[in-house]
Amino acid sequence: MSKVEVKESLINGLGVFSLGYLPKGEAVLMIDDSRKVTVNLPLDESEGEFEYHCDYLANEVVLMQYPERHINHSCDPNTFVRTILGIRYVFALRPILPGEEITYDYCINGFGNIVWKCNCGCPRCRENIHSDFFHLPFETQVEYLPLLDDWYIDAHGEKVQYLLNQEKM
Repeated sequence: MSKVEVKESLINGLGVFSLGYLPKGEAVLMIDDSRKVTVNLPLDESEGEFEYHCDYLANEVVLMQYPERHINHSCDPNTFVRTILGIRYVFALRPILPGEEITYDYCINGFGNIVWKCNCGCPRCRENIHSDFFHLPFETQVEYLPLLDDWYIDAHGEKVQYLLNQEKM
């Protein structure tokens, strides 16, 4: 039985919504990373693949599948992504009420130089979002440290260690 549904979002286009109460720590859904984007398997415009989001991981790019491709960004997210035995899951960061939109902060495990205008509308909205985790405000980086995935820590170990050292000061 699915725990989520896709419908119109006030944040942006379509969103993913909870079908029932989800307690903190519960796996909301498993992310399907089966569609790798490579030189030999590029996005196929004829199949409509350009209208969907890609996720940029340590050493690969994956085409986000349904329903996770519709999870919107929020500066006050209610979920985060964690990889367990090579499979990525979306976990509840706090209790999620029935009908509540499932969101995560795209900057957690984020890198690069993409900047966009946020539409999340939450009180702690950062308004202009830079995709790189290390461009977040220091307090937010410290808050999100426990949410970083192992592959991200491995790829950015020196910066993460510096942040951990700053947090202890």
